[in-house]
Amino acid sequence: MSEIKNLNLNNFDDEVGKSKLPVLVDFWAEWCGPCKMLTPILEELSMELKDRLIVAKVNLDENQDLAMKYSIRSIPTLLFFKEGKLNDMKVGLLPKPELLDWINEKI
Repeated sequence: MSEIKNLNLNNFDDEVGKSKLPVLVDFWAEWCGPCKMLTPILEELSMELKDRLIVAKVNLDENQDLAMKYSIRSIPTLLFFKEGKLNDMKVGLLPKPELLDWINEKI
């Protein structure tokens, strides 16, 4: 069972800003092939790292305001938040080992 949260303009600041754990946010869209390939990787990571990291998704098509706020220019884009602040970002599809290494560096 996936631990991924769906975020939007209404809950983004609460879920990310008040989280005790770091939050990895995936900006994605239904029509995006690489986004679909990234989803199962994120689902695995959300379960494997559930005590250390929150994994969340933002649908780009439904949340243009958030996409503009964070200057999302292409998807998938992963934003890493720590203590409510944007810490780093990655653009594009990453293999799971590379993504896990990046996350572990940040946590």
